Amino acid sequence: MRRIALVLIAAFACSKKPAPPGTGAGQTAPSRAAAGEPAATRPAPDDSGPGTAEGRSRMLAMMTPGATLPVDKQIEKLQRLVTGNPDKLDAWVVLGEAWVRKARDVARPSLYANAGACADLVLGKDPAHEPALALKGLVLMNDHRFEEARQLMTQVLARKPDDPKALGTLSDALLELGRTKEAIDAAQRMVDLKPNLPSYSRAAHLQWLRADIPGAKESLHGAIDAGGDSKDTEPLAWVVVQAAMIFWNEGDVEGAETGFDQALKKLPAFPPALAGKGRVLIGKGDGKGAAALLEQSYKANPLIETGWLLGDARELAGDAAGAKQVRDEIERRGKAADPRTLALYLATKDQKHDEAAQLALDERNTRDDQYTEDTVAWALYRQGKLDEALTASAKACELGTRDARLWFHRGAIKLAKGDASGRELIRKALALNPRFDMTGQAEAHRLLAAPLAKGK
Repeated sequence: MRRIALVLIAAFACSKKPAPPGTGAGQTAPSRAAAGEPAATRPAPDDSGPGTAEGRSRMLAMMTPGATLPVDKQIEKLQRLVTGNPDKLDAWVVLGEAWVRKARDVARPSLYANAGACADLVLGKDPAHEPALALKGLVLMNDHRFEEARQLMTQVLARKPDDPKALGTLSDALLELGRTKEAIDAAQRMVDLKPNLPSYSRAAHLQWLRADIPGAKESLHGAIDAGGDSKDTEPLAWVVVQAAMIFWNEGDVEGAETGFDQALKKLPAFPPALAGKGRVLIGKGDGKGAAALLEQSYKANPLIETGWLLGDARELAGDAAGAKQVRDEIERRGKAADPRTLALYLATKDQKHDEAAQLALDERNTRDDQYTEDTVAWALYRQGKLDEALTASAKACELGTRDARLWFHRGAIKLAKGDASGRELIRKALALNPRFDMTGQAEAHRLLAAPLAKGK
């Protein structure tokens, strides 16, 4: 595994053409705006009638970015351009894409509303404007409006069946809705039309979900070859992180760490790579080293999952107060920012069972992929609703995804029902990745050491 990792990562250094920003695939849809997120920016003067829908959209699009980062300067330049050329529709879309980049760079999902405003202004004048529709789809995905995104992209493809961006967003939306086969078909069409970093990356993620590890690695190699020299190194760095996570999930700690290090060489302080390496160091028992990396990642991009890892790292390092501080924060923010991850966190920590179950079940109303089913299963297990938990767990595991957490959860649920085959599933999870989660791996060992419960 170490040799394969090095071969795959070596391709990274030789890669060439970049993909445009915001087109990385295989990622979970961005979280909704975090609770307590700071106000976006100050509005620039506007005389277009703020009481109208168009006026409100214009105010959002023309808000001053409020900082001096390169992306802020780009936004201000584009705002001057559209002010002088308000009928230049493509420029409005480019402005929206810049707002997306800022939202990602500063981890403020609320700024997707600014991007959506740009798309709405264009679509108000030209409802069939393809770049604006693509931007709108991205905003809908960020808002977790997956069905709306699916419907919109289906309409786009009805007019233009060979639109690769629409196929990519359609694939992402279908995957979140639990329509995996259709997601695979859309991604395959995307690869056939345009074999580049975004399409290969989507293919790799879907292959990994189906337990096709060789295929996923081959697709990632294609994505790395298709990426390369660019001022915007984020899409390629993300692909290397995606590759590293495959090695992590296979229990190859050295291969994973190599990948995360390589991503950090290409893009220093890249939050997903910092979080990934922090995860590795937790697995190695280095709480202090993990906490240092995870603090950087969480400060730059305060995801609920990163906060979860940071709490674990601080606990491992003996910093009980620090662990409590970040855990209290993610519980406070999680309902708005990422309810599914909060539900899984609470269930994993064996806390607030009813709240965890309600969060998970509410999420399933709009997002019914295998990871939502797994979260539902684990939350219901904590409530003692074993039959319902087992049904949800079966859906979570039906693709055979090589994720130790999925198999551990299913094994624990079966054991609780008095089914001895649960032990084999837990052993399978630990054999696949013995460091899959600090809390989960400890619970897995306890369950294997305990006597089998009587059937219920």
